[in-house]
Amino acid sequence: MSTTLVYATIVAVLVSWLLKVYSPRQRALDAIPTIGPSGYLTSWLGVINLYRSGPKMIQEGYTKYKGKLFKVPDINRWIVIVSRPNMIDELRNAPDDVLSFTAATNDVVSVDYTLRLNNASARHNDYHMPIIRTRLTRNLGNLFPVIHDEIVAAFDDLVTPKGDEWVKLPALHTTMQIVCRATNRIFVGLPVCRNADYLRIGVGFTLDVVQSALFLNLFPRFIGARLPLVPQAVEAAEKHLRPLIEERLRKMEEYGEKWSEKPNDMLQWFLEEAEGPEREVKHWTMRILLLNFAAIHTSSRSFTHALFHLAANPAYIQPMREEVEAVLKEGGWTRASTQKMRKVDSFLRESQRMSGLGAVSLQRKVLQPFTFSDGTTVPVGVHVAAAAECVHLDEENYADADTFNGFRFAEMREEDGEGTKHSLVTTATNYLPFGHGRHACPGRFFAGTELKAMLAHLVLNYDVKLETEGVRPADNWIGVARGPNRKAEVMFRKRQF
Repeated sequence: MSTTLVYATIVAVLVSWLLKVYSPRQRALDAIPTIGPSGYLTSWLGVINLYRSGPKMIQEGYTKYKGKLFKVPDINRWIVIVSRPNMIDELRNAPDDVLSFTAATNDVVSVDYTLRLNNASARHNDYHMPIIRTRLTRNLGNLFPVIHDEIVAAFDDLVTPKGDEWVKLPALHTTMQIVCRATNRIFVGLPVCRNADYLRIGVGFTLDVVQSALFLNLFPRFIGARLPLVPQAVEAAEKHLRPLIEERLRKMEEYGEKWSEKPNDMLQWFLEEAEGPEREVKHWTMRILLLNFAAIHTSSRSFTHALFHLAANPAYIQPMREEVEAVLKEGGWTRASTQKMRKVDSFLRESQRMSGLGAVSLQRKVLQPFTFSDGTTVPVGVHVAAAAECVHLDEENYADADTFNGFRFAEMREEDGEGTKHSLVTTATNYLPFGHGRHACPGRFFAGTELKAMLAHLVLNYDVKLETEGVRPADNWIGVARGPNRKAEVMFRKRQF
């Protein structure tokens, strides 16, 4: 290589570096305080620290820059953190073409690879979202009897102590099985929702997506085209759903909109609403698996966290048991009855406040430069998120915030005289497990109904405890994402009368 070419290469690299360092985007980033090293290369030390102790880094910034924006380095991006209520409102109200929920989700979960469909239009068509917001939510009252029936059947099959004996079960695995069955009773109905192989696929797909997303955040995205896990799951699930789908399509063709014993479930709504390239068995299968991922991943973790809190604090069982018995005596097992179970509702909400799904919420990707009310501008390409964990544990938001108080929100509802302000599914700038605003989890009403029915059934029929009494299993963290301890076990005994 000639000397001239060597010098030209060095100059080109230097100019490129200078343009990057002194670009408007970099100047905007430099103006936002950083937790950890912020240099072009040294920030990778911050990435390592984030994956080792993400919650501590967020808490450090929350305490040090109270009410102001700060940033932490993730593997492929910077995450700018907001905490002040008015800025959380600005974050949630920003237009989607400026701060994008969808683009952020694609970055984190690598949707193009982990949730692959046959073509781009189908992959980016969210026609299932209006179905969840309208048909699923509006039908919860009618669907509750089958949800409850499947919860009872799943507990009977999976949690089987005899007499006064205690049985020890893996908490997360058992919960995932129950949630998968109850959820798929509404998604695809009997008998598929109880098919052992189908359940294995549903639970396995959830784990595959999470593991694939973590892998793709560590390596170049083109490797995602070679990941076999998701296509294999779709192919396996299709074997179970194809006969069901084809039979329903035949009846729809023969009888039109109304026919005897027409199912009232998610799959049927998909068959009625899908258009164009979506009307393929593989796409319908993928949609069902996609919803399985969303429902099982969140609800099973939320219930496992609550189960750990309950097993560590079994004194809460009897008050909830008495409430459930009183409500059932008046109205039986209905969705309306679960809405009257304020202590059950409060226990789940407090569990999510203390043990949500992660240190941040409302994550958005910046598609156009966005300026907050304090004058701070966040540049294109970074992510912005709310410091959910810190907000939930802030004494300014909750008294004795570090202490688990299972009936905290039931007491607040009594004080305020408001029936829903502090209910499980109500979002606020100081309560962010379901997000907040127009992108708040659309399935939270279904999830809330399912979780309350599960907890009510549990306290009514079982005693629970931990082998080491009173010591709640430590949570697992990967970066800013939290999960319940995967190896921890809980002990169950039939309720002793």
